[in-house]
Amino acid sequence: MAPVDLPAVMAIAAVVHPSYPEDEAVFAERLRLASEGCHVLASEDGALLGYLVSHPWPVGTVPALNSLLGAIPPGTRNWYIHDLALLPAGRGGGAAGRIVAAIAERAMRAGFASLALVAVNDSTGFWRRQGFREMHDPALARKLASYDDAARYMRRDLQN
Repeated sequence: MAPVDLPAVMAIAAVVHPSYPEDEAVFAERLRLASEGCHVLASEDGALLGYLVSHPWPVGTVPALNSLLGAIPPGTRNWYIHDLALLPAGRGGGAAGRIVAAIAERAMRAGFASLALVAVNDSTGFWRRQGFREMHDPALARKLASYDDAARYMRRDLQN
């Protein structure tokens, strides 16, 4: 992903996650803080079909929706998948699984101990197939409620 991709990323987010709007500044900051965790999926003609935004973030915590991070806390050993979104034209070919596998491999090689995310839009089945498991933490209940009743915090341990 590059800064020039942000308008298309915002358009995809509006289609795929209309219930979770975030300002372009949120995506721009994630890209600036962790460019290695931000990727786009393009069609053969160059049209963007999806994106992944991810970055280091402490395990057991979730950044608030539509908020700037400021900085990545030092010593973080967890890689957080902030958002994975694919337009219908980008689904069904395995792209989502491949980018998750690539991020997991990159995080593991960089010494991260785990990946984490908040699953929304009934996506827990997909994330389970990617090796994530639900983590029940009462301290996260209020944060998860800001998404929806079905939101689940999920984590995947990485083997070093």
